[in-house]
Amino acid sequence: MFSSLPHSVAEFMDWPWSQMEPYVAELAERPFNSETLSAWMADWTRIHDLISEMYSRLSVATTVDTTDKEAERRYNNYLDEIYPRANEWDQKLKERLLASGLEPKGFTVPLRNMRTEAALFRQENLSLESEELKLGTEFDKIIGAQTVEWEGQERTISQLRPVYLDTDRDKREAAWRLGAQRQLADRQKLNELFNKFLKIRRQMAANADFPDYRAFRWQQYLRFDYTPENCRQFHAAIEQVVVPAAEKIYEKRRARLGVDTLRPWDLDVDPYRRTPLRPFEDTQVLEGTVESIFHKVDNQLGEYFSTMRRENLLDLDNRKGKAPGGYCTDFATAKRPFIFMNAVGLHDDVQTLLHEGGHAFHVFETASLPYHQQLQVPMEFAEVASMAMELLSAPYLTADQGGFYSPADAARARIEHLEGSIQFWPYMAVVDAFQHWVYENPDAATDPVQCDHTWKDLWARFMRGVDWSGLEDELMTGWHRKLHIFQVPFYYVEYGLAQLGAMQVWRNAIQNQSQAVANYRKALALGTTVTLPELYAAAGAKFAFDPLTLGLAVDLAMKTIDELETVG
Repeated sequence: MFSSLPHSVAEFMDWPWSQMEPYVAELAERPFNSETLSAWMADWTRIHDLISEMYSRLSVATTVDTTDKEAERRYNNYLDEIYPRANEWDQKLKERLLASGLEPKGFTVPLRNMRTEAALFRQENLSLESEELKLGTEFDKIIGAQTVEWEGQERTISQLRPVYLDTDRDKREAAWRLGAQRQLADRQKLNELFNKFLKIRRQMAANADFPDYRAFRWQQYLRFDYTPENCRQFHAAIEQVVVPAAEKIYEKRRARLGVDTLRPWDLDVDPYRRTPLRPFEDTQVLEGTVESIFHKVDNQLGEYFSTMRRENLLDLDNRKGKAPGGYCTDFATAKRPFIFMNAVGLHDDVQTLLHEGGHAFHVFETASLPYHQQLQVPMEFAEVASMAMELLSAPYLTADQGGFYSPADAARARIEHLEGSIQFWPYMAVVDAFQHWVYENPDAATDPVQCDHTWKDLWARFMRGVDWSGLEDELMTGWHRKLHIFQVPFYYVEYGLAQLGAMQVWRNAIQNQSQAVANYRKALALGTTVTLPELYAAAGAKFAFDPLTLGLAVDLAMKTIDELETVG
């Protein structure tokens, strides 16, 4: 009967669950043995990929236009009618495979993951997961509606970002305060929304017989290779090794700007008061130039991006009503990635596209793996794919290499990136430590005042060098502006771990660029057929939390910054 399944999701998008169910029901009843297992697994992957791509396309539609009521209706209908039933049947198929004792080739790690997922499954959590996803849409709507009037025009908060690069300090401060006040206007809404998230998450953990949500989430994220205690070790290493380096960078910025103290609106402007880097005026230029850069890194990677351009798999410009942030998702049946972002003409947009391009390449490189369970790449390595691509692309930012800039401007861009990477680790520690506190203290976390003060205390521990005096409310509510805390809890330490892996890939590229890229692609192609430490090793890196490994990466970044400052 699987011969009647459409080969493209376009024909599948309007199928109701009643039309899908016979296929999964047939799989649940069909006998299989070692000789027929591969066919059974292939059919499971076919129906799974169609349902998965249906979700991805419906979700994308709600982010490209948060005001589209029809897109929201269709997405919510999927969450209500298809999502819980598809997961219920997926559980039955997992149980069948696990009970069979059979192991497809390259399936040791996926089977380990499936055993955990099967043990976590609770029927009563399916509707809660749907509600949680709907709350995520509510967060997008709140943030997407945050606009201000600036110089006679309505602007999104993202569209104020170019003003923060202006050499006029008073103008920067006025824009920053205007945006911050608009964000504070939603303080109560976001506090109430967060408590709704907490209630659902506590119930999901209890339903699955876990003592707290963190323990539940750790298993849900399939984190077998590190623990919450490792995260604390990583926080301590960051405090020991990175915070002093970040303080030096902040102090250098303060001195160059010639100000008494560094304020939040002083963090983006060029410290030499040069005009902001404006690498492009429209997203077609952004796409074309980044395509050229990717071809310089590796011809095949460049061709992947060319395919995305030809097939309209990019939505890059910022506009009113568009959800915040950026992401790369995949369309499972088409075996294609899709990149979403909010470009406004800054170098940060270049970095975002290079980053999301790394995720996109992961989708292309794993396309030959036969079963969908082999594509469940751990996020700690998925982010190596993206962050390493930022660093691997950096030497090609100059116009003579097909990029955007003069040598001096390219050096400036690279310095900003490396300084930002060092400054990111302490911020990552704040976000991650905050989430550990939230779910270790579930009763206290329902009190917004305690959340605010915990964030403030963590900020004082890790984020030294910037003066927030008189801005206590803006500082304390910083957690409101981190979508991961609301939408994808505990998904943030991955960025810090992956940045350490990415810098090791970059270090290898300095010694032998072609070999480093070959190892990078080889590791991407493994999907989830090996463990997390083995993925890092394949890419030429070590999965680590210690101050020594972290210190080597920081030293390389600081040394490179010093070298780049002599250019131009």
